[in-house]
Formats: sequence, C-alpha cells, structure tokens
Amino acid sequence: MRRSKRRTRTVTAYREGNTLIVLIPARLSKKEEAHWVREMERRLLRSDTKRRGPSRTSDATLLARCVELSDRYFDGRCEPAAVRWVPPMRTRWASCTPVDRTIRVSEHLKQVPGWVLDYVLVHELAHLIEPGHGPEFWELVQAYPRTDRAMGFLEGLSAAAGWGLSVE
Repeated sequence: MRRSKRRTRTVTAYREGNTLIVLIPARLSKKEEAHWVREMERRLLRSDTKRRGPSRTSDATLLARCVELSDRYFDGRCEPAAVRWVPPMRTRWASCTPVDRTIRVSEHLKQVPGWVLDYVLVHELAHLIEPGHGPEFWELVQAYPRTDRAMGFLEGLSAAAGWGLSVE
C-alpha cells in the first residue's frame, strides 16, 4: 500500500510479482485504507479469474471447452480423445495428432484472452476433420468468427515476445 499527497480521489491497484500494490490518497483514514485494500484485492482477483477463464485450470476443463466448441462450430463432429496443456513448444501454439485424436496446447496460451484460446482450439479441432492446411481446412476454421483477429493477436504476441511461433 502506498499513500500519495498528490492523489486526491482515486484508488488504483496492480500486481508487482506476487505483491498487491494499492495506491491511495494520503488523507484516507486507516479504516478507509483497510476497506480499499480489501476491495482492490477482490477486484483484481475477479479480473484475474475472468481473464484466465475456467479452461486454464486443468486438462479436463480444456477438454470440456473443446467439446463445447466442437458442438458449436462443427456439429459435434470432432471431439478429441484427449486435450492437455504442455510446456511451451518451440514453433507452435498447439498441435493435433488426428490418428489418436489428441490435442496439445502450449502453456503460453494460459495468459491469452479466452477468445484467442478458443480460436487455437477450433484450429486444432478442425484438424480432426481435415488433417492438412488446405482450403477445406481453412473453410472449417473460418466458422469461428474471430479467426482473423485471433491470428493477428498471436502473431503480435509472438513477435513482441521474440518466440518466433507460427499461427498455422
């Protein structure tokens, strides 16, 4: 918690590593300070939960998300046998093995918005119908309405981080 004489009305919070930093006006009482620390901690926790989403917690919830996406975009035609988080891959965001119907998703994606993760999952699910990256495959992937935005997001993320990961 940091008090500021220049700060007159607003309260702000952010994380510095594992530490919560709350910036408050210097004039607030100890009781008001305690209230705002609790309130900002609650708000950050809520936003972290929303940003990460439920599918980031386990392989089982990732698989459940794939089933939902398969139902929505592919009429349930491409349910995988297994989906799991894996340590960051060197050249890909995710991979699919159509023969055994498994999907592996890079842990890099645990921090992206849910709609970007959904795109990656739709992309890999489409491989269960069409293994290559031909026109039929891309037609399937385009069923996801945010395909182009998600690809741009991933390209930018990879470039900014210097990972050299491919969107395809």
